[in-house]
Amino acid sequence: MDSRRRVPRTDLVLADPRLAATVGRLGRAVVKDAVAHAQRRARQGEIAPEEVADAAVAALPPYAASMRPVLNMTGVLLHTNLGRAPLSAAAVSAAVSAAGSADVEFDLATGARARRGRGAVEALARAVPAAEDVHVVNNNAAALVLVATALAAGREIVVSRGELVEIGDGFRIPDLLVSTGARLHEVGTTNRTSHADYAAAVGPETGFVLKVHPSNFRIEGFTGAVEVAELRDLGVPVVADIGSGLLAHEPLLPGEPDAAGALKAGADLVTASGDKLLGGPQAGLLLGRRDLVERCRRHPLARALRVDKLTLAALEATLRGPATPVHEALHADPAALGRRAEALAGELAGAGVDARAVPSEAAVGGGGAPGVRLPSAAVSLPERFTVPLRTGEPPVVGRVEGGRLLLDLRALPPDRDGDVVRAVLRARG
Repeated sequence: MDSRRRVPRTDLVLADPRLAATVGRLGRAVVKDAVAHAQRRARQGEIAPEEVADAAVAALPPYAASMRPVLNMTGVLLHTNLGRAPLSAAAVSAAVSAAGSADVEFDLATGARARRGRGAVEALARAVPAAEDVHVVNNNAAALVLVATALAAGREIVVSRGELVEIGDGFRIPDLLVSTGARLHEVGTTNRTSHADYAAAVGPETGFVLKVHPSNFRIEGFTGAVEVAELRDLGVPVVADIGSGLLAHEPLLPGEPDAAGALKAGADLVTASGDKLLGGPQAGLLLGRRDLVERCRRHPLARALRVDKLTLAALEATLRGPATPVHEALHADPAALGRRAEALAGELAGAGVDARAVPSEAAVGGGGAPGVRLPSAAVSLPERFTVPLRTGEPPVVGRVEGGRLLLDLRALPPDRDGDVVRAVLRARG
């Protein structure tokens, strides 16, 4: 009898408990495609007909979306290409709870409409008491666009030439600002700008003065810049784009501006990111004078830039909840990291892998704290492990230096060390 006639029908294969249980997680179409692929393999003689169900189960993707969780061992705490800040367990739980119907814009006590995301807004206001009012949009670029549109469309934004920065993927601050209909009035030079430069530029057409923190580079040598506190006498609003999302001073990052400090220094508005040093979801934070925040909130563009319920829930839990993974990584004890590296390298070496514990240096990343190096520790492996680890399950991403793959531990939670050992042993082949 032709073995192809023994290939089981689709409905019979789908009835396999392993496949039936997966339909709710991945969807019937995905599971059915895996079954059809296994049936084709059986008809072509690649597998036996009785192996169809097993092959279909093996072919199922591990996740419902193509985006895969990654173990970040690059030594960059806020790796933009790996999604920046990992969310805390509290933030993940809050987002899951909000995934169904939720009172995002509804008052359960009165049955009337309520302010959208009021819990997140209240938590942000409480975190930065120096701000008279706050608003949340979908990222920091959106916050800056909203401010420029609401306060300076058809008018001028005065900004130092040394702060017209370009960040990742060719994104340039001046292009963003001009797209709002505002005109840029550049002052000073690339390396030096004085108070007199700003004062000479401010006039009836000025919407605001903008201070942009050059978060992803440093200019050294013959330089000069004007601090926010020195600009408060110009008679126009001062907007400070601090970028990294630090809400209060962080002793480990003395050169990194924070929202509270900028407001106390005299900034009328501050814009920042939620998914960087704050350690929350992607969001743009707008904090400062009540009248200016209200102008931004009431502008028609604000509707297009608003965040969804999952972001609001995760942001509130980040602000109210326990220390975030970013905070834990930033404050990790270098000695403890060294002990972890020794333990991991010892376990791998005992299994026959050329693994060594080595000192390392980590960085904040995400455009934050340029030039700040954080002492760390890493497991050093032969470079040939790079691709197998990166394409394994879970993917482990490190960095290559001097012909060796370094798996830096500072951004990796200690409870994932066992996953790293298992991933390396699988990648060994």
